[in-house]
Order: sequence, then C-alpha cells, then structure tokens
Amino acid sequence: MASAPGTNTPARRPRPKRGEGQWALGYREPLNANEQSKKDDNPLNVRARIENIYAHGGFESIDGGDLRGRFRWWGLYTQRKEGIDGGRTATLEPEELDADRFMMRVRIDGGQLTLEQLRTVADISVEFGRDTADLTDRQNVQYHWIDVRDVPTIWNRLEAVGLSTQEACGDCPRVILGSPVAGISATEIIDGTPAIDAIESTFIGDREFSNLPRKFKSAISGNPDHDVVPQINDVAFTGAVHPVHGPGFDVWVGGGLSTNPMLAQRLGAWVSLEDVPEVWKGIVSIFRDYGYRRLRTRARLKFLVADWGIEKFREVLETEYLHRTLDDLDAPAMPETPADHVGVFPQTDGRFYVGVAPTVGRISGTLLNQFADIVEAHGSDRVRTTPMQKLVVLDVEADQVESLVAALDQIGLHARPSQWRRNTMACTGIEYCKLAIVNTKDRARTLIDELEERVPELDTAITVNVNGCPNSCARIQTADIGLKGMLVLDENGETVEGFQVHLGGALGLEAGFGRKLRQHKVTGDQLPGYVEQLSKTYLKERDPGESFARWVARADEEVLR
Repeated sequence: MASAPGTNTPARRPRPKRGEGQWALGYREPLNANEQSKKDDNPLNVRARIENIYAHGGFESIDGGDLRGRFRWWGLYTQRKEGIDGGRTATLEPEELDADRFMMRVRIDGGQLTLEQLRTVADISVEFGRDTADLTDRQNVQYHWIDVRDVPTIWNRLEAVGLSTQEACGDCPRVILGSPVAGISATEIIDGTPAIDAIESTFIGDREFSNLPRKFKSAISGNPDHDVVPQINDVAFTGAVHPVHGPGFDVWVGGGLSTNPMLAQRLGAWVSLEDVPEVWKGIVSIFRDYGYRRLRTRARLKFLVADWGIEKFREVLETEYLHRTLDDLDAPAMPETPADHVGVFPQTDGRFYVGVAPTVGRISGTLLNQFADIVEAHGSDRVRTTPMQKLVVLDVEADQVESLVAALDQIGLHARPSQWRRNTMACTGIEYCKLAIVNTKDRARTLIDELEERVPELDTAITVNVNGCPNSCARIQTADIGLKGMLVLDENGETVEGFQVHLGGALGLEAGFGRKLRQHKVTGDQLPGYVEQLSKTYLKERDPGESFARWVARADEEVLR
C-alpha cells in the first residue's frame, strides 16, 4: 500500500459508499428482514393462506412472517393486547404485545361511499368488530377486534358492494386521498375522480408495485383549497390552471411526517387529467427502483427527493419513465389553510353538501347506521369521508338542509361544531395500537369537553392534534398545538401519561413544522389547563387577523409554557 505524501503512514483507500438497497443501482439482495420477507413471497399471496388455512385454524395457526408482515397488504395489523401499559411498549417482544385479534382498514379511495356501501361497513362493524369503526385521516374506516376466522366473510361482504381492504396497509400504494366534494364543489378547478378510479382499478393489486421500499401515500384533488393535505403526501396532484392548456394539476412529491418530517416539493409541472395515472405510475416506479431499502427509517420517498433535489427527480421522471418533457407550471395561489368542508355549502347543481364533525373520528357501526338512516330520509344516497376525520353528505335539497343538520346534531355529528370540536384530531392510541405510549382518543374527547366549557369564546381555528407515539399519524408537527405522547414525571415524581408540545405548525400558505419548547412537557391531567391558558393568552395578545401559528412564531417562549 502506498504511503500518504510526506509520511510513512500507508494511505487509506477510499471507503466504498455503502449501498442503500436501490434496485436500479444493482442492489437486489435484501438488506433487512422486511425486504427478505417480501422477496420470499409476494405479500399479496397471503390472502389465499388466510382463506384456506388461517380462517380455519384460527390465530394460533398463523405463520409469524405473515402475521406481522404480509397481513398488512390485506389491511390487517395485529392489535395491542389489553392491559399492557405504555411503559412496556418498547420493551416487549412483538409476540408479547399481540392480541389474538386484528385491526382492519377498509380502503375508501377518494372517500366515496354510497349508502349501500356505508351500511355494509356499519353492519360489519356491529357483527364482527365489537361496534368499532374509527374514521382515519386517510379517509379509511378502521375496525378493531377482528377475528381471523371472520376475515373471508368480511372480504366477501365488502367486495360485494365494491369495497376492499387490499393494500390498505403495507409497503405498497395505499388509499388515494380525494376531494370529498369532487364533481360538485363551486370552487373546484377540475374533478380528479376519473384519475383516482383509473389508478385504483389499474395499479392497486398489481404485483409490479406490491413491493415498494415503504408505504406510498397519494392524493388527488381538483380543488385549489388543499383539502387532501398535499404537502404531506408522497405524491399529490392539486387543481391548477395552465395559461395555455387550461385546467389540470400541479404535482407535489416527497412529503411525509413521522420522526423526520419533510414537506412535499412542487415538481413545477402541469399534468392533464388524462395523464395523471401515467405520471403517478412514473413517480411510484422511481420510488420502487431508486428508493432506499437498507434502513427502514430512510425508506420513504421523501429521503430520495431530499438527496436528489427536485430538479434531478423531475429529470429522471421525464427521461427514464415518461420519455417526454412535462409542461412547466408557475406556482398556483395557495390557500391559507386546508379546507375541511365542515358546514353547509352550495353545490354547482343548486343543491347543498353538509359536512359534520364526529369527535376525533371515534364512531361506531351503530352510529354509521343511524347516520345512513338520516341521510336517506333527507333524500341523499352519497356520503364522503375526509382526510380530517369528518363526514360529508352530498346532494341535499335546499328545503332539507336544516332538518338534516338538526337530525345529525342529535346523534353527535355536528355541522356547526365549536372550534375545539371541529379542529381536534387524534390517532388510535394505546387502546389498540402496539406502538402507542398513551391514550389519545379519550384524552382528546375530554380535552374538547373541557375547553368548550373553559374557552367558549374561541372564534378562530386552533388545531389540536393528539398522537400516541412519535410516528405522527395525527400530524402533530403541522398542528397549531401538536401533542406527542410520552411518559413524564408529575409533580410527585410519579411516571404518568403526558405529552411533548409542538406549537405553531401549519399546512397551506405558511406551511411549517411546530416549535418544540426546550424541556417542555405536560401531563395528561395538566393538558386542559395548559391549552386553556395558552389559547386565552393568544386571544388577548393577537393582532387583528393574526393566526395562532403567526402569534406563536413571535411570542416569547415563557409565554408559551
């Protein structure tokens, strides 16, 4: 070995760069257990084993690789065993955390449901899920307490009305978010529904895309109001008008939250409605071929986009996958904040749509059936789920609006909720999730009740997002008040449930991540008092028209504690 110049020390050879598992660069050998599992057997194949083996043999007959891996491609996660506190979440082995029941997600692309579909979802909840049917912020409905022996029956019932659990979870293209008011909104630039339908029918379940490095989240909305939160999706198409070509879509790539949050970046390209499926396919193909597969913590598309830069990403998309150049597009106007469609709004056909706010998405099959009965009695057959854990009723005649609003209010679905009830979101939490450390749904529900009593004068949106762990399923980094569940010490030195506080996050025009206050945590019991004090201080000190996030950005840290 040659010596380094001017020394007797042998020169070191440059260390070869460690491969990231990118297929396009020749790294085909699996670099972790998850990649090995997918190579051993395409996860979509597990359906046959569920139908032919596990549904007959029960939970104890399930292979471990299927149980905690491939089941996800058919919308199934193992559920947290009852009685395991948050302090043991990170210390127990997976099999110690597993209950013998499952969480199941029903995939609802674009959030579109007929009343027949809604009633089927509701009846399955009552019969097989102990009446659980949570609304997620991905427009899915999520069951709990599902027995593997009932899964084939559930699939048959769902598929008979055009619904599915296929690729609702797993390293694959998950549910496609769509505008809940597609095709009827007075503010819509273009209806994205045909593109959602084309992608779902062509590519979901296609084995060409059933082995991605990690999950892949998509959103398509022709509304310019960001009602599908495009800035935190792997790929998003939002309504935009090209000066020459007319209505189409602006393209965003590389968004995602969790422990390394990143906002999506604009590709700077305009895409027609007809070309959305082709461009979507190109982007997901880049992720499949160039995405990082060595470390699961770096396997989302956002890391590739961050490393490459948006210019290189677009170049690879155009040259290697589309084989053509996309039309440039200047940045369209941005909404102040994403729309949630809660309230009463006119449709383009003279009728109205009505958006209602369940409390933090926690509902039941029984409630969904009551909802369906009321909707039908008021002349509608179409409802929508939203990316904000809300429900929307379409096609309501003008003379039916107030009667519908009153009837839904009676069952706890509010079209004119308080700001607290409208703008609080919570993930599943420790009740069912094996990753969670604290209770979220009950905490959030209690918080809403307390704040409606303590701060009824709140006259503007303050989003409060409650998460049970660092993974940010409830988007804590982009909330006005984001609460990350953790164990903390109370005033007596006892370990209790609590939260790390993120303040001033936002999506839309001034998108950014919340400010973490150094060493600032609150216990669960302290939470209502803390949010009360914080919101009252904001109402007292704000400038005219100043949002909570803008106030937080200029406020002294001591005021925020």
